[in-house]
Amino acid sequence: MLERPDAVLAAIPLLAVSGLVVRSAIAMTGVATGLLAIPLAPVGYLAALVFVFRELLTGPVATAAAET
Repeated sequence: MLERPDAVLAAIPLLAVSGLVVRSAIAMTGVATGLLAIPLAPVGYLAALVFVFRELLTGPVATAAAET
C-alpha cells in the first residue's frame, strides 16, 4: 500500500525532472524557439524545492514539531 511518505519521496524527483521533460518536448516539436524553452529547465527544480519546503513547513513533520 502506498503511504504519504512514499508518495512524497516519489514526487520529488518527478518534479525535478518535469522541467527538463517539458523543455525537451517543446524543443523537439519546434513549436517554440530555444529562447522560450530555456526558462523551463529550472522550473522543475524550483517546484521540487517548493514541494520539500511545503512538506517541512505544513506537513506532518511540522505538525509533530508543533505538538512537542
